[in-house]
Amino acid sequence: MEPGITIIGLGPGDPQMLSLQAWEVLNNADEIYLRTIMHPSVSGFPLGLRVNSFDYLYEQNSTFEEVYEDIVGTIIHLGQQEGGVIYGVPGHPFVAEATTPEIIRKAQQIGIEVNVIEGLSFIEPVMRILEMDPFPQMSLVDGLELALKHHPPFPPSVPALIAQIYSSEVASEIKLSLMSVYPDDHLVKLIHSAGSADSIVETMELYKIDRNDHIGLHSVLYIPPLSSGTSFENFQEIIAHLRAPDGCPWDREQTHLSLRPFLLEETYEVLAALDEENQSALQEELGDLLLQVVLHAQIASEYGDFSMVDVLTGIHDKLIRRHPHVFGDLEVNDKQIVLQNWEKLKLEERGEGEEITNGVLKGISSDLPALVQAETFQQRVKRVGFDWSDIQGVYDKISEELFEIKQSKSPDELENEIGDLLFAVVNLARWYSVDAESALRQANRKFRQRFEQLEDECRRDGKEISSLGNDELDQIWERVKKKG
Repeated sequence: MEPGITIIGLGPGDPQMLSLQAWEVLNNADEIYLRTIMHPSVSGFPLGLRVNSFDYLYEQNSTFEEVYEDIVGTIIHLGQQEGGVIYGVPGHPFVAEATTPEIIRKAQQIGIEVNVIEGLSFIEPVMRILEMDPFPQMSLVDGLELALKHHPPFPPSVPALIAQIYSSEVASEIKLSLMSVYPDDHLVKLIHSAGSADSIVETMELYKIDRNDHIGLHSVLYIPPLSSGTSFENFQEIIAHLRAPDGCPWDREQTHLSLRPFLLEETYEVLAALDEENQSALQEELGDLLLQVVLHAQIASEYGDFSMVDVLTGIHDKLIRRHPHVFGDLEVNDKQIVLQNWEKLKLEERGEGEEITNGVLKGISSDLPALVQAETFQQRVKRVGFDWSDIQGVYDKISEELFEIKQSKSPDELENEIGDLLFAVVNLARWYSVDAESALRQANRKFRQRFEQLEDECRRDGKEISSLGNDELDQIWERVKKKG
C-alpha cells in the first residue's frame, strides 16, 4: 500500500450521521488514529478496528498549540510510512479543527497525498435545534480564542455561535468577555451534544453559563443579537446612507471644512458633560462626537483619500507599536518611563531626518485652547527631560512673572508678561497633576453659579446690582459663597 494520509470527519456525534464514504473507509481499515476518543461516533465503529487516540497529549502539554503540533507531526510521520495513516476528527475536518489545515500544508511541502472524507459539522444539528439559518450574518467564534479577549471580536447586532467551550473555566473567561458588551441577564442558549441522542438545550442568563453542570467537550453557546443599533458597522451604514444620493440633502453637502465647527462644538459638549460628571449627557455627547468622526471618514472614502478601515488600521497599529510593554517583550513598570518611551517611539516613527527639523512639539494643533496647548507643550518637553528639577522653580517663576508685570511700561509688554504668567501657572497646575483647562472651566462654572445666586438675592430684595456699593456686594457675595 502506498504512503498517504486520509482524514475522516466523524460527524457531530450519532454514528448514524457518519457519511457513507466514511463508513466505507472505516469498514476497510485496520487501524485509525483519533484526535480524541471522547466522541459518540466511536461507539459505532466496526468491530476489530484498532483505535488509537491522542488524548494523552492533552495531559502532557500545557497548551493546545503544543498538542496540535505533536498530533500534526505524528500524522505526517505515519503518513510517510507504507500504507499511510487514517486520522479521524470530530465533525467536519475543516470546521473548528486546527490540525487539518496544518497537516495538509506540511503534507504538500513534502509531497504526501492527502484524502479528506467530509462529514457533518456541529453547526448543522445546532441550527436544527435552534430552528434557524446561520445566514446571512451569524458569527462563528472559537471559545478558546474568545476566552483570551477583553472584548468580543464580532458585532453584537448579529447572532453568534461559540464552540469549543470545554470547561467551566473557559466558560467563565468567555462570560467576562461577553459581559463587556451584553447585559449580564442577556438570555442565551447552551447546547450540549448536538447531533446525538443525548442532546440538551438550556436557556439561561449570560452570567450563569459557567455554573452549568453539563458543560464539556460538546457544548456550544448561542448568543442572540442585540438591536441593530448596537454595532459600529450598522452606524457606518447609516452615515453612508445619509451621504448617498437617496440620503439627506444637508448631509450630502457637507465637507471636511464645513463640518469643522461642529467637530469643535461636539468636543466641547463632551468636556461639559465630563465637567458636570453627568454620565447620561456624556453618553449622548460621545455619540454626537462619534458621528463627526464617522462623517469625516465617510467623506474621505467618497473622495478616495482614505476609509474608516484605514483610520482603524492606523490607530490599531500605532497603539500596538507604542505599547511594547503591553503587546511586546519590553518590561516597564514606571509611568514616567512609559511616557519617555512613547515620545522616543514617536520620534523614531517620524524618521531620523524629520526628527531634527520637526522636534517633539511637531503635530500639536495651533487651534487648541490656549491652556490646553500650553499644558501639551509642557508635557511634551518634560518627556525629553526639559523641566524644573522641583516645584520651587515653578513658584519662583510665577513670582518673577508677577514682578515683571508690575515693571511693564507698555501695553504690548504687559500683554507679553501676563501671557508668561499664565504659562507659568499652567506649569504649576501640571506639577500638581491638575488639568489647567478643567480647573479653569470648573472655576468659571463656580463663578457663574455664585453670580447667578447673587443676582437672585438682589432681585428678591428689589435691588439693582449696579446701584450697590462694593461693601454691600461683598457681603452678599460672602453669603452666597457660604451656601456652597
